[in-house]
Amino acid sequence: MSAASLATSERQIPGDLAMWFFILAELLVFGIFFAAYGVVRGRQAALFAQRQAQLALLPALLNTLLLIGSSATVAAAVRAFAADARRCGQRYLLATWLLGAVFVAIKLWEFANKFAAGISLSSDDFWMFYLSLTFFHFLHVVLGMVMVAAVFFNARRGAYHAASHGGVETVAAYWHMVDLVWVVLFALVYVAR
Repeated sequence: MSAASLATSERQIPGDLAMWFFILAELLVFGIFFAAYGVVRGRQAALFAQRQAQLALLPALLNTLLLIGSSATVAAAVRAFAADARRCGQRYLLATWLLGAVFVAIKLWEFANKFAAGISLSSDDFWMFYLSLTFFHFLHVVLGMVMVAAVFFNARRGAYHAASHGGVETVAAYWHMVDLVWVVLFALVYVAR
């Protein structure tokens, strides 16, 4: 095998290495948060079960489906730019952003309902974890939407093509992390009893 074919067959981490360090740091923070949630939940099982029963499962399930769908669209955007299908890639980026926006709207509605019911960080340990975890994740979704929008506008200016679409890969990696964290959060906070 020639040196040229070895160089082209080597696999590289998609996107920017700095983003991967950021993703690992964020996963560590969420992991610590989830571990603390598990410990406190183990000590207050009855309270957590009672409070979980007060959560609306349907909006959370819808948000889960939205984020899974948005992971599919951002992955499709990466594939489209890799194939030099730039307009198609732009449409997938826009779809990713729109799915994220619907997630944000549902989450804001959910937060508004909790605050209207007098629920706050100081209500009890379950609500402290629920609000902290979901709001921290919410901020990550908003940051992801800002990044997707930036990449979308760069794409409209022709910044990405088959030979150079690392920015799209970088944003996709971050967006997949946001989706992964939500799936774990949904399972722990909304579903697991």
